[in-house]
This record gives sequence, structure tokens and C-alpha cells, in this order.
Amino acid sequence: MAGAEGFVESDNAEAIITRIEHKTRKIESLLKQFKPVEALKTALEGTYAMTSDERCKSAHWIVVHRAIMAIKDVDGMLSSLDPEYYDILMKYLYRGLATGDRPTCDQCLRIHEKLTERAGHGCILRFLTDTVNTV
Repeated sequence: MAGAEGFVESDNAEAIITRIEHKTRKIESLLKQFKPVEALKTALEGTYAMTSDERCKSAHWIVVHRAIMAIKDVDGMLSSLDPEYYDILMKYLYRGLATGDRPTCDQCLRIHEKLTERAGHGCILRFLTDTVNTV
């Protein structure tokens, strides 16, 4: 699976935050080059660094959120995105829906609809049953 890593202890949280900051700079560069799909792929890479540190999860959500909000062509994005990222993306879509922010929810619902058409309901079920790899 994309970015599969082992459990990361909370004392490594600073190292994770540093990697996320580096990833943020790379994503911003890709977005400035009008490459939102590449930015989303970069944002989703390494998301399975399992940590209970909420700072890390929040920092990573901000990076993924920035990339999700830049997507204009959902069908084109899903065509370019490797299927291994579908489950990860679904997790972040539900996190976005949980924010209650209108623009974020609207974008997450648009992507959710197309992702479900492409990946099927199994993608949703895997999200609901995976209580270990939370984002």
C-alpha cells in the first residue's frame, strides 16, 4: 500500500512534522505549477505513518486538504490517481466532511461521489472498519 510504514512512537513526532513541512513546500510548488493531481499524490504518500500524535495528524490533514481543494477536474484526477490511493483518499474525504466547513464539505462530496463510482462501496466499508489507521 502507498506509504505503508510501521507504528511511529510519539517521540518521533518532531521528525514527522519536519517531513510534513518538507512535503508542504513540495505541494505548494506543484500547485504553483498547476499540477494539482501530482500535489494530491504527494500529499497522500506516507499517510499511513501510524501515530497517535494529533499534531501530526492535523498537520498532515492540512497538507492533504490544500491538495484536495485545488482539484477542479475530479474525473481527470481519479483517472490519474493510482487505485492504491483510493482508500487513503476516502479516509481524508470523511475527515473533510467532519469539519463542517461548507466549501470543504462540498469539495469532499463531489470527490466522494466520483470515487465511489470508480472504487465501489468497498472503499467506504474499508474506511469504516479500519480503526487502526486513522487520519
